[in-house]
Order: sequence, then structure tokens, then C-alpha cells
Amino acid sequence: MYQNILLAADGSLHAERAADQAIRLASLVDQSVVKIIYVLDFDKAKNEVLHSESHTKLEMERRKRLSAIESKFKQASVSYQITMKHGEPGPTIVSYANDHDFDIVIIGSRGLNTLQEMVLGSVSHKVAKRANCPVLIVK
Repeated sequence: MYQNILLAADGSLHAERAADQAIRLASLVDQSVVKIIYVLDFDKAKNEVLHSESHTKLEMERRKRLSAIESKFKQASVSYQITMKHGEPGPTIVSYANDHDFDIVIIGSRGLNTLQEMVLGSVSHKVAKRANCPVLIVK
């Protein structure tokens, strides 16, 4: 079963739905741990830093985005850890997943239409294509 689970989260509703699935899977196995990765996109992070009052306040704002997801894990009594990384979301998640021994990666689908996904590529598609473990994409 899945004992070492990676959840890619950005604070969106899609990530919250993915968190629900991570909690369901982790609840099936004793001593499961969910590692939550939150990737700070370089472009967005640069803008946040320029407009932030202080480093401490910026960190609090970033953690606040994950507060709903964190609450879900606490309420379900599922063990979790949060890791924040800087980079492009898709490759950063893949790199983290492949560098650690995860049983599964769970990620939310943004719901791009076929044309948008073909032109832009979706983070979930990039992760599913390049991760060395199974990937669950939650709609």
C-alpha cells in the first residue's frame, strides 16, 4: 500500500480535493506520512518578495495558503510535513518525487481544456509523465 505519499499543493480548491484523497489513502495504512510540497514559482515569488513588508510576513502569507489543507490533515489525525521549494512547479515536483522514495504522488488537476493543455502543458501532466512512481491526478 501507499505509506510514503507526496501531495503537491498550492492552496487551490484543486489541491484541497487532492488533499482529501491523500488523507483517504494515508488513513488506510498505519504510520503513513504525507509530505506536502508547495512550489513557489520563480515569477510569482519574485513579485511577492517585491511587494512584501517583511520576510516573516511573506512566510506567514505563504503558510496561510495551505491552512485549509493543514486543517484537513489535523482533523483527520494524519501525519504530514510541509516542504516549500522554489522553482518551476512541474519540474520541481518531479525532481523532489524522484529524489525521494515516494509510493505515490497526488496532485490536483486544474481543469485546462484540451487546447490549453496542448499549448501550455499542465503541471499535473508533466508530473505524471516524468515521475518514477504512480501519480494520482484528482479532478
